[in-house]
Amino acid sequence: MITLKEALTKSNEEMATLRVELETKAKESNLNAYIGFESSGEGVPILIKDNIQVEGWSVTSGSKILQGYIAPYEATVIKNLKSKGMMAFGRSNMDEFAMGSTTESSYYGVTINPHGDHRVPGGSSGGSAAAVAGGIAIAALGSDTGGSIRQPAAYCGVVGMKPTYGRVSRFGLAAYASSLDQIGPIAQNVEDAAILYDAIKGHDDRDSTSADFEIEDIANNMDSSRNLTIAVIDNYILEADEDIQKAYAKTVKALEEAGHTVVHKNMQNTKYDIATYYILATAEAATNLARFDGVRYGRRAESKNTQELFYNTRSEGFGEEVKRRILLGNFVLSSGYYDAYYIKAQKVRHLIRDEFNAIFEEADLILSPVAPSVAPKIGASGDPLEMYKSDMYTIAINLAGLPAISMPVAKNDEGMPIGLQLIGEAFSEKTLFDGAYSMEKAVKYTK
Repeated sequence: MITLKEALTKSNEEMATLRVELETKAKESNLNAYIGFESSGEGVPILIKDNIQVEGWSVTSGSKILQGYIAPYEATVIKNLKSKGMMAFGRSNMDEFAMGSTTESSYYGVTINPHGDHRVPGGSSGGSAAAVAGGIAIAALGSDTGGSIRQPAAYCGVVGMKPTYGRVSRFGLAAYASSLDQIGPIAQNVEDAAILYDAIKGHDDRDSTSADFEIEDIANNMDSSRNLTIAVIDNYILEADEDIQKAYAKTVKALEEAGHTVVHKNMQNTKYDIATYYILATAEAATNLARFDGVRYGRRAESKNTQELFYNTRSEGFGEEVKRRILLGNFVLSSGYYDAYYIKAQKVRHLIRDEFNAIFEEADLILSPVAPSVAPKIGASGDPLEMYKSDMYTIAINLAGLPAISMPVAKNDEGMPIGLQLIGEAFSEKTLFDGAYSMEKAVKYTK
């Protein structure tokens, strides 16, 4: 597959031919990664997750309740893409409203990991990651609320990057948890991820959480020879499978041989991260999804009165995982439980941020697993609690608003990719990409 860097040097005629080839390959594949083939303008085709608004497109967030909805406006990231010689091309499958780690909650059915016919691609941006890994997309946009870019990238053997909260505009992104969501790139390699990140980042007056920082050109200035101090979290790795632990130890050795300084640290138990995340994320989800009632968006159920309209539309339109999270969110926000759960979770979130900041006083980056195992088989995550545990290494980064990048470092005996992530200090994307570029060269991952 041609890389994004190479594609940007091609003519419009060559890109038009490539788009036809990609569409043909996607329709012939069995991955179920694409759920639509709309295109927008001219340029290098970038696959778009189904929760990012593209004017005139059907955008459904992988849900039955939004069937028939046509986006009336364009997300800022799409406008930014077009200004950099790229275009929106096709919608990728995802867990319904980004709630899931496997794409199994999608209204369109599960996406298949190209590395194994019976393996999930991860989620919620599983369609984006599977398409890039399967050679039916040059690069893609995903969204990351608790690891939804990095985890599927790790499962599928590609690169996925979550920017600092506020670096990329959320205007035009269907909200799951507004204080956690970030749009980011999924690409074939670190350089392509940097190019796509450079294209979409920037301040946006239409997003009240957008950070106003000077724009820096990262893709053309990455320095793999820069020696950095990288912290490894010793107690984190003990919770991962043996395959992950071996890949982690091998990567740490490769980083040291590349000239980086490794320091050893410990962090609080990941169970606190999981509890904090699912309290705060579901609380925000319950609020954000209240707008889907059969009146303003998408499909409308048969009903005799307004109360019945709301009840029937939401009962028929939302899947089981979305209903579960709405119920949990309303519970933690309810009178009598707000202080016991929601307020306490906000306090723990502050402690998590402080813990990261303390490590960054001594280190430039942190190396961490992305998931405790390789991609599980389809249907293996029948227990929601087990599925939630797959996010144990990623959700703290969202709670703290930090940037992180996942990249493949090894494969297990079955040929399934193993990914690790580098985590940076807030707004230190240049350092993050320098470290990732160096790590990519050091581990020499073979696709």
